Formats: sequence, C-alpha cells, structure tokens
Amino acid sequence: MQHPNPNPSSVPIPVTVLTGFLGAGKTTLLNRILTTAHGHRIAVIENEFGPVNIDSELLVQQSAEVVEMTNGCLCCTVRGDLAKNLGDLKARRDTGELAFDRIVIETTGLADPGPVIQTFFAEAELAETYLLDAVLTVVDAVHAPRQIDEHPVLLKQIGFADRLLVSKSEGVAADALDALLERLARINPRAPIRQLVAGELDVGFLLDIRGFNLNENLLPADEPTKPRFHPASKTGSVFGGTAHSDEIGSLLLEHPGEVDLDRIGAYVQTLLDRYGDDLLRYKGVLAIPDQASRLVFQGVHRLAGFDYGKEWNDDARGSRIVLIGRRLPEDELRAGFAECAIAA
Repeated sequence: MQHPNPNPSSVPIPVTVLTGFLGAGKTTLLNRILTTAHGHRIAVIENEFGPVNIDSELLVQQSAEVVEMTNGCLCCTVRGDLAKNLGDLKARRDTGELAFDRIVIETTGLADPGPVIQTFFAEAELAETYLLDAVLTVVDAVHAPRQIDEHPVLLKQIGFADRLLVSKSEGVAADALDALLERLARINPRAPIRQLVAGELDVGFLLDIRGFNLNENLLPADEPTKPRFHPASKTGSVFGGTAHSDEIGSLLLEHPGEVDLDRIGAYVQTLLDRYGDDLLRYKGVLAIPDQASRLVFQGVHRLAGFDYGKEWNDDARGSRIVLIGRRLPEDELRAGFAECAIAA
C-alpha cells in the first residue's frame, strides 16, 4: 500500500536494483511491475544503455531523456556518472518537474551490480537522499546451470541479491529445477527464492524489503526445511570439491553465546582488509557482554556499518555471521571467529 508522505523531500527515496543475465527476463518483469495497479510512482533508470523497451500503448509522452507512463511512472535513460544523474533526478523532483516516489535501476545483463550498490554508500549526499532498498536478481531456469558455470558475473548477480526470481521454470524438469533452486540457495542463503509465474506478480515481495538496513534479519523468514548451508567438502571449503561448488558461495559462522567486543571488532576489520574485494554481502548479529541489545553489522565489500538493534530480552543470546563471497578461506575464517567467542 502506498503511504502518503507529508514532506516528500525529507524522506529518503527507496531504490531497487534489478539485475540478471542476458535474456533472463528483467524487462518482462519490469513491464509487469509498471503495469500493476500498486499506486507507486516509479522512476526507472536504464543504467548505461536504454531506453527501456516499454509497451507502446502504455506511453503518454516521450522526450529525449524521460518516458512518461499512463500510470504516472517515468523511464529515464542514464548514461555516464550514475551519482550525478541521481542527483539531477532528485533536484528535478524537488522543483516539481518530475513526480516519483521510488526508483528502479535496471542494470545490463553483463553488469556487476557491485559498483551500483557501492554508489549509494560511497557518496554522502546520495546516502541522505536515497535508501537502497534491495537487489532483485532474475535467473533463467533454462540456461542458468550452464551460465553460472561460464559467466562469473551471474554468480555476482546472485550473490548480491536480496530476492532471487526464477523465470522460465515451466519447461524445466522437476529434478533439474530442484537442483537449480538448491544451488541458488547454497550460493546465497540470505535471499528468498520465488518462481515467476506468467500473469502473477506480488509487488509486496519486491518492494520495501529494506535489505540494506541494519536489523537482526539474517536469513529469510520462509527458510525451507532442508539446510540452505551445506557442509564443507573434503578439501575443507564450500568453494571446491564438487561439480556444483561454485566460485561464489556462503559461510555461516555461529556461536551459541557471546563474543568479545574488541576481538570481534579486530576480526571484522581483518576480514575486510584481507578479503574485502572478495566479499559481496555480509551480515552479523552478535551478543556482546553487558549489552542488552543485539550488535548488528552488515556491508558490501569494504563498506560496513555497525549499530545496536533490538534488545535480547528473553531470547537466547547467540552470535551469527553470514558471509557471501568468492573463494573465502573457510577454515581460517571459522577459526578466527571461534577465537572471538567467550566460553559459557
């Protein structure tokens, strides 16, 4: 539901990044979002290339840089510096020239979404103006098994995702589809997975996710009964040893109790210094001695944030970290985390 905002310029504008490999169905999904009666006024940015291929009957006006839709949505072609163009859009919104209350950025099929994500944390003005809500990744069920093996950028698109949306699954055998879904969950256990069905669209599943907020939500609420994290192979790593141990994968570090604040701080700093380039997404919820609230941190590459969240109250105090990255040294990271633990 759309909530009225009495002072639009004072509230950060939510931004959704829509990614996926070539031909996965990003633009088809985008068209469905734009034609659904959800009440949101969405400005769509086609990053690097454009314009978006929108059905002609939906258009009411088109200029050199902005396409206006019948439902109030806007489609913009952005070339060059993304931060500058986002600043320009905000300025035009403030003057009343453009009217929108959220943005969807559709990346190209060969784009690593990492630089787009980092833009919203590296630019102080953008961090005040925009709220990066989530990364949505569309995965082609027919071609993804081969594409994941052959194109590392698809692994990054999957690893950065807050939602994984599987397209074209109708023509895929049940066992092959199950294998793909299990593989996606192993690469990125943080992202709920949903199959895209023609004619159906749950906008609530796609918007207002707050995937980059500092909160205690570590794993999907609809986590399946079978484990999303898999034990290490004989090599001691989740990144090698089997046909589907991908270059990008996930680690879950757990301790059923508290961790030392100084030691965990040094551990995370070392993690970022040594492996920041290989870390896509990471998030932790930690129990600290003499602290009534959870210590929450999360980040992208070397950009991390910490804050105290809700109180533990009667909940069992425990510490967990989820890491999604490229060929992370599992044994070393587990040992370092264990050294931060405080014995019961």
